[in-house]
Amino acid sequence: MAKLEKRKRKEEARLRRKKRIRKKIFGTPERPRLCVYKSCKHIYAQIIDDTIGHTLVAASSLSPEIREKLEELKKKGGKTEVARAVGELIAKKALEKGITKVCFDRGGFKYHGRIKALADAARAAGLEF
Repeated sequence: MAKLEKRKRKEEARLRRKKRIRKKIFGTPERPRLCVYKSCKHIYAQIIDDTIGHTLVAASSLSPEIREKLEELKKKGGKTEVARAVGELIAKKALEKGITKVCFDRGGFKYHGRIKALADAARAAGLEF
């Protein structure tokens, strides 16, 4: 029972941080929002234009491009390496659509580990934020 309560408190704290972040960050057509979510097994990234409420580009560890090489990435560097691959993929897809600048929404997660790896890989692949 104590583990369940602790997990619930952690999730509530993350949602409070997310709400605080979302008050300040808003995706425009010129600079859409790069939103990141991570679960225990997977990581997801979307580029969203909040003025019309549409997802412009999406990538995740479940994307076919990454799914093919998922096992070798996990052996190479674990989930962090998978997050790095998702960052590169989202940047590649964004650049194909003509998106070069984004504002980063870490979704209430701390900026380290998988979130940082995804952000650094997206920056290295050409996105500005």
